[in-house]
Amino acid sequence: MDGGEDFGPWLARQLRRLGISQAELAERVGLTRAAVSAWITGRAVPREETMRAIAAAIGTDPGTIYTRTTDAVSSQPIAWYHRPAYADGGRDFGNAAAFAFEADVEVLAREATQNSLDERLDRTKPVRVRYTLHELTGEALARFREAIGWDDLYPHYETAAAQEQKVGRVIAEGLKEMNQRDRLILLRVDDYNASGLTGDDYEDGRFAAVVRRQLDSRKSDDREQSAGGSYGLGKATLWATSRLGMVLINSTLSEAHEGRTQRRLIGRLDLPWRIVDGNACAGPAWLGEPDTAPGSEGVARSWWADEETVERFYLTRESAEPGTSFLIVGAHDVASMYNDAPGDDDGGDEQTVQSMHERLVTALANNFWAAMTSGDEVVPLLEASVRTLRNGQVVIKEQRVDPHLAQPSRTRALKAYLDGNTVERLTEVGQVAMARVPLKVPEFGGRRRTVEHQAVLLVTAAEDGDGKPNQLVSMRGSRMTVKSARVPDLPLGTSPFQAVLLAGHAAGAGADNAGPAEEFLRASEPPEHNKWGQTEELWARYSPTAYRRLSEFTKAANTAVRELVGRQRDQNQDGPKALRDLLALDGVTGSARANSFPTIRDLDAEVDSSGAWQVKVEVKLPARQDPWVMSLAAKFDVRSGGRPSVGWSEIVALENCKFVDGALHFNAGARTATFRGTTDVSTHPVRADLAGLIVELQKPKGVSE
Repeated sequence: MDGGEDFGPWLARQLRRLGISQAELAERVGLTRAAVSAWITGRAVPREETMRAIAAAIGTDPGTIYTRTTDAVSSQPIAWYHRPAYADGGRDFGNAAAFAFEADVEVLAREATQNSLDERLDRTKPVRVRYTLHELTGEALARFREAIGWDDLYPHYETAAAQEQKVGRVIAEGLKEMNQRDRLILLRVDDYNASGLTGDDYEDGRFAAVVRRQLDSRKSDDREQSAGGSYGLGKATLWATSRLGMVLINSTLSEAHEGRTQRRLIGRLDLPWRIVDGNACAGPAWLGEPDTAPGSEGVARSWWADEETVERFYLTRESAEPGTSFLIVGAHDVASMYNDAPGDDDGGDEQTVQSMHERLVTALANNFWAAMTSGDEVVPLLEASVRTLRNGQVVIKEQRVDPHLAQPSRTRALKAYLDGNTVERLTEVGQVAMARVPLKVPEFGGRRRTVEHQAVLLVTAAEDGDGKPNQLVSMRGSRMTVKSARVPDLPLGTSPFQAVLLAGHAAGAGADNAGPAEEFLRASEPPEHNKWGQTEELWARYSPTAYRRLSEFTKAANTAVRELVGRQRDQNQDGPKALRDLLALDGVTGSARANSFPTIRDLDAEVDSSGAWQVKVEVKLPARQDPWVMSLAAKFDVRSGGRPSVGWSEIVALENCKFVDGALHFNAGARTATFRGTTDVSTHPVRADLAGLIVELQKPKGVSE
């Protein structure tokens, strides 16, 4: 009797599918109804000769009964089931969870990949995530529409598109794109070494949480604390990215269901309330096999598809490794559409797919570079790639996201920590300094007792490919970036750097109180998981003032960064006379200088289309009755040699200052000021994108105060 599914549940399902009662089966095999009932409830197991008689009675072979890894009969037609309208007259005009996010592939990449990370199965190997953009046209599109039953669906789409609500307008644009341009974009998200959609079609489990329910953030118990999500909203980005509200799913299970693990298929459609052929539909619909279980008759449930069906749905997986494939039908990306230049149909189509491909790669690199970083003896948590096809032919070959290319400095910092190669103080180029930052984690319910978690802070010199310098990137759990912010109040002349803060489980297995810290930080994140601050959950689970611990944590992290990047002053605090003359203001030099004259508090910089650096600078001004007068210096931070100075083509005063005769005059009594500057390209020793930019406030020559 060794087989896949237990005999009783398997036999009960076969009888329902065939419409055979227990009494009728008993009559066919020449036994009592009580005997059949005992088999189904698991109180008894039939003998071998009885097994053969049962096989003949239900029209199958004995091998099927012995293995129980397939159904005896697969005659149930696959069809769409549309949920009937509510009996009380309630109407839903779209899935509210989908409106929590923009229809943006960057948001999709962040949310879907984090969900895959949360379900990593074998913790000794990375979870592999692949994004496939697939553009269908012509005959390929016609075959796909036939496979998904488009003719039966079209009246529902036509009715939904005629509605004035937001969902109706999005669907109308999707139909227009497909009908007028004969074009449909599929976006598939595959993960491997993941749990798969395990569990019953309706009861608690991964399958029901994703396919049947909204706002169900079910995570396996042993991984809940480090999970990236807590609202159950992330999966909604799959449907939000579809102009047609349709997602098809193929899952390979890590735990057998009904004796099987491969090719468990289901489709879900999210449409608004509608009336089609006189029947009122509540909104969602499911593609599957009509259920025969009592209480669920006619409802579409998942089915075990053959390889041909999976291929027609463009859902063939590359291996039997557990995980899930989500196919977003009619995928679109608002940001990519806005950025595409107008052109002919062919050029515009290719540009759209190209833009979506590039944005996916960028989003994966920016959000998951840390999860993709490995050490000498530490495997990465994630491997990610993107590819683009058209009618089955490769348009852009598979591109593996390389964290070392996307974030060279930060990746170097994390690798040094994983390998145990950090230092206490930066003394050489390429080093990574480490410090501990305390996080006081309160107990639940507002009790005053706290526990202390020591987060890990890493600081290293910035490189060309890291984007904005002097940023502190914070993360927890499986090392997805939660927030990134510039470190304020840096001393003048600070060399460009990047800093990484690892909190909770991201700090490593040996971190004290990582679990409580992880839970506390997760409660402080909004649905977008892009900051730590006050939330309703933090208020309810901890206290109305718990958020102050986060402010203290952020302040302590910034202070630790400034200490690690600050210049050594203990050997010669005053420095050379020429330097004292240049920097002295009001007779103050050395360590007191940072608190006695204007300092750059925040700086945003980017290279414009002409190759010039454009900067917006916020200055912190010490209290003083007289106006401050400062000159603005710019230097290129190149890989070797000194830092050559560059000129300014324009300096524009914005707030509490004015630019007169080559100097910035800050208003008397002001505590902050803001101005904008553009470097002179003709003075650049190298291209701006090949060097960092250092901006300094200096005392103008010939000015005495």
